Amino acid sequence: MIPSWLDLFRERAPKLDVPAFLRPAPHARPAAVLVLFGEGPQGPDVLLIERAATLKKHAGQPAFPGGAIDPEDDGPIAAALREAEEETGVDPDGVTVLGALPELYLSRSNFRVTPVAAWWHDPSDVSPGHPGEVAAVARVPIGELVDPGNRVSLRAPGGFIGPAFRVRDMLVWGFTAGLLDNLLEAGGWAVPWDADRTEDLPPDVLNLAARG
Repeated sequence: MIPSWLDLFRERAPKLDVPAFLRPAPHARPAAVLVLFGEGPQGPDVLLIERAATLKKHAGQPAFPGGAIDPEDDGPIAAALREAEEETGVDPDGVTVLGALPELYLSRSNFRVTPVAAWWHDPSDVSPGHPGEVAAVARVPIGELVDPGNRVSLRAPGGFIGPAFRVRDMLVWGFTAGLLDNLLEAGGWAVPWDADRTEDLPPDVLNLAARG
């Protein structure tokens, strides 16, 4: 049974407004990510990964499990589940899909990304499935994500400022943080925080991001 704390999210998330700069370009490659909600010892949580620092693209970045939709995938839901299984060991049989959310454009890698929301009704053990691609896997409690002490605004070199989260020894920023910020609002879980507390993107993170 899907828990009641997901009711508002299920109602609002499929109707999320997509700002103009995140609307997919028609030539972009299709991709999907799995937004997997569970319930652990510390309450409701969501599954995140940290990509390996050795990658050429998105090195060291926290993200939702996911990737490009392969020709043999039966659409974004199948791709999101496959990628999550490959990257973290999530057993698709333990997952109840809630639905696909509006597509978003990831301009840096030219992907149009479909977030697939799901409920983890029978959690499996998770760990990095590809050590060369995934450095860490974490079930991050929603309570930690919305804690004002874990939130900050990050300024990129071009001047763009976006939300970020410091959780589980990870700095979640960029596309993933922006999506998380909207999902927390949609679920009714967000609490007020000081969005004016702005920091520059750390040099080590910036150096990894410069790869692509």
